[in-house]
Amino acid sequence: MVLTLTGLGIFLTVAEQSDGKLIWALVLSIITTSAFVMFFNIGLGPVTWVYSAEIFPLKYRALGAGIGVPVYRLMNATVSMSFLSISNAISTGGAFFIFVGISVIALTFFYFFLPETKRLSLEEMEALFTRGSRSSNASKEVEIGKR
Repeated sequence: MVLTLTGLGIFLTVAEQSDGKLIWALVLSIITTSAFVMFFNIGLGPVTWVYSAEIFPLKYRALGAGIGVPVYRLMNATVSMSFLSISNAISTGGAFFIFVGISVIALTFFYFFLPETKRLSLEEMEALFTRGSRSSNASKEVEIGKR
């Protein structure tokens, strides 16, 4: 994702400097945009939805999702509404370089501060995210299918 945003920033800067005369820069901008969408949808995009559904304890999960969705939409609206102002102030390519920086910060945050939840049950995840004390649900062992 970071590489596609970097490429997009470079190709849009080249295209903008040539006043759109360099067709190869425009074509590569379209290709890197498509690649960004592809990598976002298999990478960082689902993290918001999957991880937020996992980190809340069961009794707060609906409330957490109810608060998380409007915040997510508000952040999307903020990026969408500020893009034209940013691109007019610095350049279209420069706006994408800002997005590269934000993506690097997000990637670093996800890698170093969010624990892996793969193959963990909901009870194990609740224990993982509960600080200091173990949850009463996490300490119970759940066995499905055994009597």
